[in-house]
Amino acid sequence: MKLTTAFSILFDLFLALKVATGPTLRSILAEPTLLLRPTALSRLYMANIWEGGFANGTDEGARPVKTDLITPNADGTVLDLGAGHGHSIRYFDRTKVTRYVAVEPNVLMHPFIREAAHSVGYHESDGSMVILTCGAEDSASILSALESQKVDTIISVLTLCTIPHPEKTVHNLVRDVLKSGGQFLFYEHVLSPRDDVAWWQRFWAPVWQIVFDGCRMDRPSHLFLDHLQVEHDGTMSTPWKEAQCWGKPEEPEEHLFWHQVGRFVKK
Repeated sequence: MKLTTAFSILFDLFLALKVATGPTLRSILAEPTLLLRPTALSRLYMANIWEGGFANGTDEGARPVKTDLITPNADGTVLDLGAGHGHSIRYFDRTKVTRYVAVEPNVLMHPFIREAAHSVGYHESDGSMVILTCGAEDSASILSALESQKVDTIISVLTLCTIPHPEKTVHNLVRDVLKSGGQFLFYEHVLSPRDDVAWWQRFWAPVWQIVFDGCRMDRPSHLFLDHLQVEHDGTMSTPWKEAQCWGKPEEPEEHLFWHQVGRFVKK
């Protein structure tokens, strides 16, 4: 792997520090107790990174992939994990997606989600939109908010990298929240199958995790779904009747953020 590629991450780290450090310091000066609340401080920093240009830039870089993945497939009630600024809404076919449920524990993102949702006709007032402040790992709270009604589609866009205990979270969401015949659609950066790239991903992961609110760049998230086993009739087996996974078109193999795209349909 070329050293220029291995150290290319420094540009993104520098840019993140540039756009987020000033606003975060001003917030700390206004509310010094933030220093005693590391989770709140990390989420504030991430919100400032996202608002500072990373949100739209990241979405734009994945636009063709998300158009092909989300637009023809998402339908019914859609559960959007780690909704961020609500960019997934841009790819919905409004005639097919009847309800939008955004899971986003960072409340600083919620105004952006509402703005995106309202622009295409999803509103909390009529029940066509719900914003949940719990994490994706809290499947019990998700089901409670949905009044135990399972969802037709789960979308995960650059989210499994941050979720605590991702394998358990995916297992519980698929078993308890996704209905039979429902789809799990994902676009994630994952651990590279190349040993040299994976070494550098593991090298940078602790630094990236600090700046980007827990995001791990060395998780094989696609394999959590592909290898998933769920109990059925007393035995463990795959929950999928269809499973497709593919790479981001024209992405270099040496890319530190190596992406996988997938569509999995539950039995």
